[in-house]
Amino acid sequence: MKINPDRFLKDLHTLRSFGASGVGKGVVRPAFSAADIASREWLLAQFEAAGLTPHVDPVGSVWGLAEAPSLLLGSHSDSQPEGGWLDGALGVIAGLEVARAAKEAGGPSVSVVSFQDEEGRFGGTTASSIWAGGVSLEEADKFADFEGVTFAEARKSMAHLAGDFVDHSQFTGFIEMHIEQGPWLDQAREAIGVVTDIVGIRDLNVTFDGDQNHAGTTPMHFRRDAVQGMVAAISQINTAFAPVVSESTVWTNGHITPHPNASSIVPGQVRFSMQWRDRDTVRLDQMERIIRDTVEAVANARGLGFKISDYWALEPVSMDERLRRALADSAEITAPGKWRAMPSGALHDATCVSALMPVAMLFVPSINGISHAFSEDTKENDLVTGLTVLSRAVERLTN
Repeated sequence: MKINPDRFLKDLHTLRSFGASGVGKGVVRPAFSAADIASREWLLAQFEAAGLTPHVDPVGSVWGLAEAPSLLLGSHSDSQPEGGWLDGALGVIAGLEVARAAKEAGGPSVSVVSFQDEEGRFGGTTASSIWAGGVSLEEADKFADFEGVTFAEARKSMAHLAGDFVDHSQFTGFIEMHIEQGPWLDQAREAIGVVTDIVGIRDLNVTFDGDQNHAGTTPMHFRRDAVQGMVAAISQINTAFAPVVSESTVWTNGHITPHPNASSIVPGQVRFSMQWRDRDTVRLDQMERIIRDTVEAVANARGLGFKISDYWALEPVSMDERLRRALADSAEITAPGKWRAMPSGALHDATCVSALMPVAMLFVPSINGISHAFSEDTKENDLVTGLTVLSRAVERLTN
């Protein structure tokens, strides 16, 4: 099996053209956007040209299917609202190149997938979670983005292409190649990360309700200011986390929506997100209790109403030993002494797919550790090194 690095890089840059931001190499290609759908139609054409059977499932994931049984490669191709060109796309195009090279060599049998809505317009890893049975399609159809568009409404835009769900029993395993999205490989000048496990994640929304009032005439002691409640809660949660968390634990308040969001009005309501990640399920649960107890205590102390949404969660996942060992052996051959075994602090579709089959992941460096930004990038020689490791691992696993 002989991969073609030039063809691989050309395809990566072509995919980047769908939703190109005009700022660096950034892309704007959220799930089910016009750019996302156009890119998926282009991927289907590439799958067919590679000798794979193109397929779209009911939730917008696109597949290039080889003869069964086959090893499944891929990732996702939707982006954050301000996304990088390699996040997810790298794994899809690397999978395409390996599958194409395998076809040209007369084997092995390799299939490819680009899952829909990994980036979370409707929650996160939406399509792979549905496929793996983590959430029902009926339940997922009720998920809504921050504009109020439901998943059911959004997926109608690809309904004319959609067929049935793909039978997972035809796949022997899943390998997802990805950028690291962190600084460790880049800082150490290492070329490859072989993932040992993926962190667990929890994500919920908190709403505080107070009194909307005039910002100039309402005395401070008379106010029921929802935003002040949020600030107090976040500060107290940070303090309470200190004796519980580890060095690798992370938490984020990435979405904040005050109402009515006007400088001369005391905000009567605020909604904010609370997301936390760790490799330890017990610690994740401890952090949840702290969040819930703190929100309630702050609301009571300040006379605010509050609501905590149902949370979205994925448990920590360990990589399959056989697949991981094939990647590690290939990394040592390709980049001797310049690779490491490492956990993934980011969420990936492999987490969901692990419920169906053995999974493994492969990382390449992110320049300056930057991702989820227009400035996200990786040196092209590192991209090709990752592709080489992936192809050699596939050969080891299928011979």
